[in-house]
Amino acid sequence: MNVEHEISLLVEEIRRLGTTNADGQVSVKFGVLFADEKCANLFEALVGTLKAAKRRKIVTYQGELLLQGVHDNVDIMLLQD
Repeated sequence: MNVEHEISLLVEEIRRLGTTNADGQVSVKFGVLFADEKCANLFEALVGTLKAAKRRKIVTYQGELLLQGVHDNVDIMLLQD
């Protein structure tokens, strides 16, 4: 799969699993995204897809590298569709 396609799938999954805040922004915890069975089957390298989306300013989150367990409570915020 190409990166652009994986990022579009990631946006769909964040919308599916996330919640909308008062400002209308959708966010999801990394642990929720990582533990979801559909995401596990969809993304070969979830962390790599997240990093690519962050570089393109489609999502934002604290830190550079997210690790399962350690960063489960980190919010991934959707900045654009």
